[in-house]
Amino acid sequence: MALVAPVFFDTSVLLGGSIEMGKRGAAAHSLLDAVASGKIRHAHTAWHCCLEFFAVATRLPAQLRLTPTDAVRLLKAEILTRYRVHQLPANARLGFFRDAQSEHVAGGRIYDSHIAEIARRAGSRTVLTDNRRHFTVLLRHGIRVLTASEAVAEL
Repeated sequence: MALVAPVFFDTSVLLGGSIEMGKRGAAAHSLLDAVASGKIRHAHTAWHCCLEFFAVATRLPAQLRLTPTDAVRLLKAEILTRYRVHQLPANARLGFFRDAQSEHVAGGRIYDSHIAEIARRAGSRTVLTDNRRHFTVLLRHGIRVLTASEAVAEL
């Protein structure tokens, strides 16, 4: 089965594809190359993922850590210019919390729930993440959730 667009990229794939992590990031790197070459069109992400990218990239272990300057350079060159970046609209925020409450979302799970809701509202048909279990709520909306390796196998 081919990747169905729009394709939404979670932070885990954006990071793995942007920072040289060896074999561990190879699939994510291939996916970002596919966006850059136009093989994957209609690539989406969330503003929240951009924030997480910056936060994580600038606090990685020393051998992988980016300076804030390099993190901004990568965000500009690789993400902000190639991906459609979405946010949760202001009029949907209270409803989002009410849904989270009814689904018993607690603690840090709220962050991935937020990203999942943005992906859904953006019309994404496929979500790429290396944290699949955090996004299974999307399955009931007909949105495929794939790891980077699974997505590369479909390309």
